[in-house]
Amino acid sequence: MGKEIERKFLVKGDAWRGLAKPVKYRQGYLSTVKERTVRVRTVDAAGYLTIKGVTTGVTRVEYEYEIPAAQADEMLTGLCEKPLIEKTRRTIELGGLTWEVDEFFGDNQGLIVAEVELKSADQEIVKPDWVGPEVSGDPRYFNSNLIKLPFTKW
Repeated sequence: MGKEIERKFLVKGDAWRGLAKPVKYRQGYLSTVKERTVRVRTVDAAGYLTIKGVTTGVTRVEYEYEIPAAQADEMLTGLCEKPLIEKTRRTIELGGLTWEVDEFFGDNQGLIVAEVELKSADQEIVKPDWVGPEVSGDPRYFNSNLIKLPFTKW
């Protein structure tokens, strides 16, 4: 069983922008029920199908599979709930941790969050200066909820 342990934070300032190249992400959801989310995503020219379980604290089960990009595009266009999530991601390695900074566009324009994946829920982290308040426990920031109530409508 795959497991995801991550914490999520708001981002402040622009110092993070020059630390990594942005990669375009487009994603949608086939299921957004609390017990399981099923996500379709394209990352540049690759496609992915991801199934995630219920979040408990900062941990949840996760299974991810690469699929043909053309099939992912078909699912995003024809099957996924709307609006789709459009964002760029910068992957930044700092202090032995990998930070993923997502800058959202479209209906979620203006939202910028940083996620860090951990080895354990109690792992100590040192936040870079551009990392602001933690929002891990706030479900409004889950991508699967941003299609239901986009950031621009808060």
